[in-house]
Amino acid sequence: MLSEILSVKNPLIAPQPAAGTAEVLAAGREIRERVKRLFHRSLAIRVVTAGSTNACEQELVALGNAFYDVERFGVRFVASPRHADMLIVTGPVSRNMREPLRRTYEAMPGPKIVVALGDDAADGGIFRGGYAVLDGAEAVVPVHYRIPGDPPSAYTILCSLLAILADLDGKEAPRSA
Repeated sequence: MLSEILSVKNPLIAPQPAAGTAEVLAAGREIRERVKRLFHRSLAIRVVTAGSTNACEQELVALGNAFYDVERFGVRFVASPRHADMLIVTGPVSRNMREPLRRTYEAMPGPKIVVALGDDAADGGIFRGGYAVLDGAEAVVPVHYRIPGDPPSAYTILCSLLAILADLDGKEAPRSA
């Protein structure tokens, strides 16, 4: 079951260099194949901005522009956590966002995949130890993957999604045999 796969503690996803069209298409095609294999449809992602500077959100928005257009690869962002396969958390988690983040996580159907996007969500980043923050997302919800960067580029996020899907796919492979 996917929940057993997610028992690994916070694997770090390595940053990727800048990319041209060919690299984006190659990564996107691989994402589309893995999404079909793992989810039998599209990968629905709910994003919670838990107190960030908005830099990570700008990179996530870039994934929807004409260059990346992640929807063509089967990745879509959803408004309701009830429709989400994956939760991406940005920001160091302010004290005021503790409860909304927890409720969003609890509203997701299982198995739940949680990704801390950016240094702030991973461990608090430059805000770590501040009076108004709880540091990283893991202080509130279990985090399965971390994508470092301040912020990570759109291409890094795309390649990180591919690495996460490959990790999930690789862990599922023995059971389907």
